[in-house]
Amino acid sequence: MLKKSIIMKNIIKISLLLGLILAGCSEDFLNVDPIGKLSTDNYLNNDDEVHKALIGVYNEIQNNYSNGSWASVYFMKNLPADDCLAAGGGPSDQPEYQYLDDFNITSDNAKIQIIWSNFYKTINACNTIINEVGNKADKTDEMTSMVAEAQAIRAFTYLDLVIMFGGVPILTENPTSPAEYHKPRATKEDVYAQVEADLKAAIPVLKLKSEYSDADKFRFSKGTAQAFLGKAYLYEKKYSDAATILGQVISSGEYGLEPNFGDVWSQTNQFGTESLFEVSYTAQEGYDWGTFPWGGGNESNIEIQLQGPRSDFFNLSNSTLDVNNGWGFNLPSKKIGDLFISEGETSRYDGTLISASDLEATGGVVNVSVNDNPPPHDYEGYMRLKYVTRPSATSSTGVPDLNYAINWRILRYADVLLMAAEAYNKTDNDPAAQAELFKVRNRAGFSDPITAIGDDLFNMIVKEREIELAFEGSRYWDLVRWGLAEQELSDIGFVKGKHEVFPIPKNEIIANNAMTSADQNPGY
Repeated sequence: MLKKSIIMKNIIKISLLLGLILAGCSEDFLNVDPIGKLSTDNYLNNDDEVHKALIGVYNEIQNNYSNGSWASVYFMKNLPADDCLAAGGGPSDQPEYQYLDDFNITSDNAKIQIIWSNFYKTINACNTIINEVGNKADKTDEMTSMVAEAQAIRAFTYLDLVIMFGGVPILTENPTSPAEYHKPRATKEDVYAQVEADLKAAIPVLKLKSEYSDADKFRFSKGTAQAFLGKAYLYEKKYSDAATILGQVISSGEYGLEPNFGDVWSQTNQFGTESLFEVSYTAQEGYDWGTFPWGGGNESNIEIQLQGPRSDFFNLSNSTLDVNNGWGFNLPSKKIGDLFISEGETSRYDGTLISASDLEATGGVVNVSVNDNPPPHDYEGYMRLKYVTRPSATSSTGVPDLNYAINWRILRYADVLLMAAEAYNKTDNDPAAQAELFKVRNRAGFSDPITAIGDDLFNMIVKEREIELAFEGSRYWDLVRWGLAEQELSDIGFVKGKHEVFPIPKNEIIANNAMTSADQNPGY
């Protein structure tokens, strides 16, 4: 099953290390001896070898979303938004995360530097497959499919980069000499063009989700690539194109909504009907404090422990909730908690967060008060339940804190429906927008027909995305692309003209001879 594929991720450090899995554009990696004796001359010559290399690409994504260096793309996408707060043990706990939450963002933030480097490791791993396998005259159909998969993942990675940083250097071939490491910063438009080109090339070749075995459901499918292309079109404001491609995902019949919102997050529904792409983790390693790979490469999702409810705030020993204590990051804001209540949410409320009074009703004890003077760091009266530390999701061996097997749901069908609704609304097809929006709201228990049109309908979609996708890394970047970030976030530190993107890492500008300080994003 899936775990067999995950085990193979450890193999890749032999099978893919051709001296080409590089961090960013630094020349330092040229001086590191390749691990093993494999090269493109004697490897990547059959389906099995390419498959192992491809598993290594997924391993790079896995590492960038959860690693022992405490630098997660998931956290970076969420922390600047108004639905969560950094918290943890206080302002000095993981300070780089605290700085992101407080809009004290600088170009030498270590978390930003790490994820930038890891993004390019993923890209370079993709490039190895695309160029070394794609150019083989005798490649099999399966190898052709895996090349398309690498293209789609490269596009997904560049899409994250362009959303978070704006224009970035584009590498479509791995450097073979020092001079080739130095790539100028491309424009945002050029990066989106690369994303589109890769996805358009991959989509006709990729398999449908239903064509993958259960063990391979974690892999990019045709629908995954189509949905990410639709997302790219939305960010580019190509609404007609977005409506067309997202409509194809919807009409494919490959995906559906889980009947119960809370089931989306259960272990049994990983890679289920609602899943288009997940970053997967396993508890099978059974790590303890001495064996956990704190430098990265962990197979479990350590970031889940980081954001479980902190015992300093929440005593759960007598609570009926199926939740372990954690280290207290990403607390819900009062703004999002109050929105769930004011909107009459029930199923999505139960699957996303819980108020102090409701927690106490389960037998839990809340050790803090919002009326404290001064109030506790970042506590505003709510505890998260989405992506929480569930006892059922950790290992029976090793230390439970270190072995959560909870996947990040990066793209799910509800998001596709809401993106399609937005695209239809922006192309004056409000009946179609109403239909897709209704599907999401109906699953949440709201059966009233949607009659809003035009701007009123768009505002409904905005609110629906805020609620449905809370703590999933969409809120901040949605506000930025809609031009609503200043309106919604200025009271917590957002500065228009600066914080729409993160800074290019300072160490990248220093190391890359094709970039100068003039290439830095405004305000940094």
